[in-house]
Amino acid sequence: MKQDLNQRNKLSTFFCLYLAQAVPMSFFTTALQVTMREQRFSLSAIALLQLVKLPWILKMLWSPLVDRACTTMRGYKRLIVGSELVYALLVFLAGTLNLQLNVATVILLVLLSLVASATQDIATDALAIRSTKGRERGLMNSMQSMGSFAGSLVGSGLLLVVLHRYGWNSVTQCLSLFVLVAALPLLFNKKISLQQDEDKRQRARLTDFVWFFGQRGVWRQILFLALYYMGIIGIMSNMKPYMVDLGYSMKDIGLINGVVGVTSAFAVGYPTGMLVRRYGYARVRPAVACAMLGATLLFTILSVSVPTTVQIVLATVLLWASYGMATVVVYTSAMSHVRPGKEGTDFTVQTVLTHLTGIVAAMGSGAVADVAGYTAMFAVQTAIALASLAYVSLALKKETTHD
Repeated sequence: MKQDLNQRNKLSTFFCLYLAQAVPMSFFTTALQVTMREQRFSLSAIALLQLVKLPWILKMLWSPLVDRACTTMRGYKRLIVGSELVYALLVFLAGTLNLQLNVATVILLVLLSLVASATQDIATDALAIRSTKGRERGLMNSMQSMGSFAGSLVGSGLLLVVLHRYGWNSVTQCLSLFVLVAALPLLFNKKISLQQDEDKRQRARLTDFVWFFGQRGVWRQILFLALYYMGIIGIMSNMKPYMVDLGYSMKDIGLINGVVGVTSAFAVGYPTGMLVRRYGYARVRPAVACAMLGATLLFTILSVSVPTTVQIVLATVLLWASYGMATVVVYTSAMSHVRPGKEGTDFTVQTVLTHLTGIVAAMGSGAVADVAGYTAMFAVQTAIALASLAYVSLALKKETTHD
């Protein structure tokens, strides 16, 4: 009973940390665009918001510094809580400014705040790896997945509604307080401990994010990360334009895609973590690949004619649910491919790879849809999903989960 309570406390602690990352990121990249457009900012000014995503792409450059700084439990807590303090302060400062008069300064503060958030993410991922082992990591990664999707719901859904009532300054300042509160469970949790022997760890070097690619056999993992959910990412990036062309309003698109879809991804996080804990990610991986193939195939079939709303909702639920399951599998696999002393670096490199391939998938699928239409685009994404299933079922068949 006591062990179960300690595990629940650990999982809830990490859920809070991942939620603290996701809510402001989602809010700034979604709600801020709406606010600026309502205040008649130019589209070129709004386009500058894309810069705030840079820290989460470039964070692997300073991830070895985090590994070097964090060698003890105290070191992890100090860096994570310190990053949260900086994060909260910068968000608070952004909330004190008049958005219409100080847009460039606001964007700069948001950019710097997400540098602090990305640093917290590196340390949190490394601590999650070092405080767990084997199949326990499936549940840990369900917290990461659920925290991310819950953050999207709050940041781009709930806060968008609140924003219209209370305004930019009040909402953003409250958001800074939320960031601080989310760090308290880690600060007061005395039961989290490091599982790995410090004597067997090597001190991270500043170039270790490069040497990750020089490991023997690592390209099998890299191909897996690049291919696994590329098929559904291509569809997800084109869902909103597709629904617009079907005649859906922005309100309907927000409800179906942003609420129902994201909730579906959130809901499958914990059950998938339980499956990974029981069977291992290597056994669960092909089943999730089948679900993603089913989602892409369903969209291909539906796009041949005009789908009903019920069909669109069901297809969206399957798409987001398969994505939610896939994130747990990908994160757990990434945790199993890290070097001692370089946990934050190696995990960060792998997650950045998924982000970059996601960008490629989004751009490529958009180009195909523009030239050949949605049905052709969905068919291409189905072929990619089929290739992913074949790869994990055949090429990675002998790979076993690290227990």
